[in-house]
Amino acid sequence: MDNIVINSLAKINIGLNIISKRSDGYHNLETIFYPLNLFDEIRFTKSNEFIFKSNDEMLSNDRSNLICRAINLLENEFNLNLPVEVYLKKNIPIGAGLGGGSSNAASTLVAIPKLFEIAIDKYTLLELSLRLGSDVPYFLNPVPAFAESRGEKIIPLNFPIEKYILIVNPAIHISTKWAFGLIKPKQPVVSLKSLINKTRIDVDEVMLNAGNDFEKIVFDHFPEIMEIKQRLLEFGAIYSMMTGTGSTVWALFDNEESAHQSELYFKGKNYFTFMQDPI
Repeated sequence: MDNIVINSLAKINIGLNIISKRSDGYHNLETIFYPLNLFDEIRFTKSNEFIFKSNDEMLSNDRSNLICRAINLLENEFNLNLPVEVYLKKNIPIGAGLGGGSSNAASTLVAIPKLFEIAIDKYTLLELSLRLGSDVPYFLNPVPAFAESRGEKIIPLNFPIEKYILIVNPAIHISTKWAFGLIKPKQPVVSLKSLINKTRIDVDEVMLNAGNDFEKIVFDHFPEIMEIKQRLLEFGAIYSMMTGTGSTVWALFDNEESAHQSELYFKGKNYFTFMQDPI
């Protein structure tokens, strides 16, 4: 095998509770991850030297991105030189709460061992992924899932969303470090974990109790993001929430026409949009 291509999926958070500050500097949290059919495409090709390219010029000039870091981590872990040419076709907005960088890292940790025929067990893969970021372990198997601790303790869920999912991003970059620096942890009134002990999870029941603890912080500093949520609800969304630390807002629609009209409105403002049909 001389090359491999991987579709690196995005996700949204359905609920995000920041529960406590940990002694290691991270936070204990709980959330539900839900994958989208929105993805970056990454091509890995054996080469004589390491080459990284992207359709995103900013990433092409940044060797500290998570793909490069994941390759360096594998080289150090296995004491190998891994000469590979990587081309990243970036479709997921950066700094948008959609997990694009974390997904790219996980895809790299999966692809490189396959390409170079390196034996790596799932426990080592999980440990390496967590070194790269709290969300990275999820993207090793991106299915609907409950996550807790730093986000690495994951329970897959039978959680089909039988509604139109629209995401809107206004091209505002939100620093995760900045957002966590302002958060005040608290115990949720209703834990998301209490809602998942069923053979099939109902989105209406989840949304009765789910919220994103970062919304107030982000909305206070970036009212344009709060306006997106308000507009989505005005257009007929039954639920809407910011994902992660922002700046993307998602909405669920029962009505296809309302979802399309909402998407057209935000496209008219030159915002990034993506719509996913019901399962």
